[in-house]
Amino acid sequence: MTLALLAVTATAVIYGTTTIMEAVATRRSHGLSTVTQPLVVAALLLDGVGWLLSLVALDRLPLFVVQAVQASSVVVVVVLARFVLRTRFRVVDGVAIAVVVGALVVLARASGEQPAVTPPDGFTPALLVGSVVLAALTAGLYRRGGALVLALLGGLGYSGAAIAARGLHAADGLADTVLQPLSIAVVVCGACGALASLRALERGGAGTVSAVLSVTEVVVPGVVGVVVLGDSVRAGWAPWAVLAVLAALTACWVLATSPANRQAEDAGAAA
Repeated sequence: MTLALLAVTATAVIYGTTTIMEAVATRRSHGLSTVTQPLVVAALLLDGVGWLLSLVALDRLPLFVVQAVQASSVVVVVVLARFVLRTRFRVVDGVAIAVVVGALVVLARASGEQPAVTPPDGFTPALLVGSVVLAALTAGLYRRGGALVLALLGGLGYSGAAIAARGLHAADGLADTVLQPLSIAVVVCGACGALASLRALERGGAGTVSAVLSVTEVVVPGVVGVVVLGDSVRAGWAPWAVLAVLAALTACWVLATSPANRQAEDAGAAA
């Protein structure tokens, strides 16, 4: 369990760093050309490393814990902006960071180690169909969708990839894992998440986009994990787990909308 927690914490640090990189890059380019920006390419490569680390966590921890820790990447965004770009740091930001850390400790205690189990019948076809629908929506709304809609699509894409990855871990061996149909859902959902979130960052503020992504990526996989994939909470810890998730989401929203996010974007775009 310790290795899984270290892996997902490292993922959060990476995702927070790449959020700043991508936000800056989208202020320098527009449309699909953004994907070819050196800063975005570097960010996507780092995201790939983060995703591989998240697989380690998804093999041993329930979705609601992994996704909540990843959502705490907004802590990294605000801290990096403060110490690297010298942005303004509010007292409420410090309180929010403390709340996030405390909430994640509670979640870790409430869940314990939970290896992935075999998904129920119909799970794979449903996720594949959902991936196709998501790809169609992303393609249709890429040019004319607003920042909030695109951020929601991005969050759903990343959620689908996480859900599929949790299901993949029920297989034995690397070859069996990669050759599963669920691998298609991981790739399609991940691509939709990356494209939609980049477009959302181009059209809206990093704070608002990060907040929508964080909430979506915690709530959707968390619910699916508990209802469909057998994720559970230790006896007597359910109320505390719910409160911890709500507290973490609220604190992440506060941090995502912090002035440090906007100042980080402006400082980076002017560089």
